[in-house]
Amino acid sequence: MAEVASQGPTPANKSEPVPLDTIPVSPNGAMTDVTNGSDKFDDGEKIVTVFDDPSNFNVKHQLQHTWTLWFTKPPTGKQDWSELLKEVISFNSVEEFWGIYNNITPASELAQKSDYHLFKQGVRPEWEDSQNKHGGRWHYTFKNSKASDETWLNIMLAAIGEMLEEEQDNEVMGVVINIRKAFWRVGLWTRTAGQPPKGKNADAAADKDEPRKRLERIGKNFKEVLALPAQEQVEFSGHADSAHSGSSRAKAKYTV
Repeated sequence: MAEVASQGPTPANKSEPVPLDTIPVSPNGAMTDVTNGSDKFDDGEKIVTVFDDPSNFNVKHQLQHTWTLWFTKPPTGKQDWSELLKEVISFNSVEEFWGIYNNITPASELAQKSDYHLFKQGVRPEWEDSQNKHGGRWHYTFKNSKASDETWLNIMLAAIGEMLEEEQDNEVMGVVINIRKAFWRVGLWTRTAGQPPKGKNADAAADKDEPRKRLERIGKNFKEVLALPAQEQVEFSGHADSAHSGSSRAKAKYTV
């Protein structure tokens, strides 16, 4: 599992977020992800990374997946939730992530009933999405406190750095932060909900409990990123159960 550096370029005036559609998410000039261990390009030009020069780098560090940031704005009337959900921007490199993160409103400053969603490209952060409908989510609620930007940042870095699951798991769909009046909540969405294999897969499965064990491993990684005390629990619930109950607070299927 790759790890994304926890530092990035800092804007000149971080207190004034700029519109996301004006952010230059890639520097001008040649861009490559292949350095072959050299400190120079084939034409002799010196390779400069974001860690060498936050403003004038000419090489980027590509992520394993392309990710899309979504935003749910607070409702102003009787609007469907899907009408409030807006796709913001997609990125596939460390440099682009920091360019976006350093120029958007911090989670701690979002209005009540706002959400950030960071999902793999092509996956909408909705239960009904074809890639989510058989899945679920790990979640934890922080009560009576202001959202922690550090915690949300660590969750995003763990997601894009592929630190929440093993390479063969193919479970993590995205991560979410919900800002509410008396609490804030973070979630990790998965492709499945721990269903046992069916049909031919059931006969071939060496361990019928592997789907559950896989999700529990991911839940423990999520809990570790949250830096929660051992006695605190993160809960997992299936999207189908949540939809059936009409609430995101469906009964927990697993806890770690």
